[in-house]
Amino acid sequence: MKAKRIVAALLGALLLAAAKAPAGPQQPQEQSVVTHHHIVQGGQTENYTATAGTLTVKDDKGAPQASIFYVAYTLDGADRSHRPVTFLYNGGPGCASSPLHMMAFGPRRVAIANAAPTGGPPYQLVDNQYSLLDSSDLVFIDAPGTGYSKVLPKVDPKSIYGIDQDAAAFAQFIERYITLNERWNSPKFLLGESYGTPRSAALVNYLQSNDTMNINGVVLVSSVLDFDTIAPGPGNDLAYVTYLPTEAAVRWYHDKSANKPSLQSVIDEARAFANGPYASALMQGSRLSHDQFVKIATEVARLTGLSEHYVELADLRIQPQRFEKELMRDGGQQTGRLDARYTGYDMDVLGDSAEYDPADSYNSPVLQSGFLTYMRSELNWKNDEHYAQCNGDINQNWDYTRKSVFGWLAPTTSGDLQQAMTTNPLLRVFDAAGYYDMATPFGAAEWTFSHLELQPPLQSHVQFGYYESGHMIYAHVPSLEKFHSDLDRFYSATLNQR
Repeated sequence: MKAKRIVAALLGALLLAAAKAPAGPQQPQEQSVVTHHHIVQGGQTENYTATAGTLTVKDDKGAPQASIFYVAYTLDGADRSHRPVTFLYNGGPGCASSPLHMMAFGPRRVAIANAAPTGGPPYQLVDNQYSLLDSSDLVFIDAPGTGYSKVLPKVDPKSIYGIDQDAAAFAQFIERYITLNERWNSPKFLLGESYGTPRSAALVNYLQSNDTMNINGVVLVSSVLDFDTIAPGPGNDLAYVTYLPTEAAVRWYHDKSANKPSLQSVIDEARAFANGPYASALMQGSRLSHDQFVKIATEVARLTGLSEHYVELADLRIQPQRFEKELMRDGGQQTGRLDARYTGYDMDVLGDSAEYDPADSYNSPVLQSGFLTYMRSELNWKNDEHYAQCNGDINQNWDYTRKSVFGWLAPTTSGDLQQAMTTNPLLRVFDAAGYYDMATPFGAAEWTFSHLELQPPLQSHVQFGYYESGHMIYAHVPSLEKFHSDLDRFYSATLNQR
């Protein structure tokens, strides 16, 4: 009896200690809601299944890290071993996938005004004739901390919020999705926008190097792989060069004069000047002669629409946010950053730089309302939590550092893409750029890919698409239509190569 009392006491102590021990992250319950729909595209009616749900990703010790929300669209009756599947996500970092989902490639689209305020609700949801569902099944992913995706309690966000950490989390989600849905033998594509493009470069290399998963194609929308190409400032003249053709295009768009030259001729002229005389002048710095300085300032002013005096005061170097403010200052307006076709009234007429982005201010509320209405009324996802379209805390706390055999590197993922395209010589890349994008100018992508150091046979595996729109190319319906056609051809050519 004494021995039994001792054993009971020991068991009681163990149970009490277990009860007092701090609990680790609990496994969240994965969930999904399935609905069935149809869409008419190209004169054909297609039935498809929508799945809204969550999957859990874990750290290298098996502890749950994040619950990731996604919406998947799969064509009914398709042969999954031949039907492509595309994983889509947005940027920020810290923004959810809803723009790509509800304005670009999902089967339903929220209608917005063209380069103008849409107005107040009610907003219109329409069938999307330009959905990518005609070429591929689609999986829209909200990054951890965005949309309905959550970093779990007691998990350090730093373990996810960074270039390499983020790529590892996305890779695990993709591997889990294709395993649970029997898609290992399906052709696979990645499609990312803005920060989603450096994510794609890191992710495709991670998937191929760590998970032994080949990717057929990568679509980069409004790309930036080398961050120096979009961050002009002291010691970095490169970004002034990459921005100049975009500024010339924006000036052309807002020029109301009759008989103005074609957009393409203006871009070609600005591109040649930026990459030639302008780049050479900036490289010389204070060694540039006065006569050359005046000559370059005159040409920059002509191309950008700014005054020669302003360009000279700026030492030939126009900060993007200052250009957005200065171009239309006489009318008390400023241009957009995400899309410089948009204009908004100045809040501070004497201010140095743009105070807000009209493109974002006009479209974000429409997108949020349309997305949440769609999720609840058509996909039956009844979630009363806040949907974080963009989370500024993620952006401010993002870890851009990377470790390599050479030490710490500046923020870039171009080397990842080079490695992925070299080790998988059938990988194809499509880079889509808007002419009026003041966030990630098309000149930045051109510089990056011309310096990717691919062997000559691989250089043709990168294809460019240019559109008369901004960062969110699809905000201009004619550009969305052209983009859709370009991607249909890209998917077909990629899948038919041998």
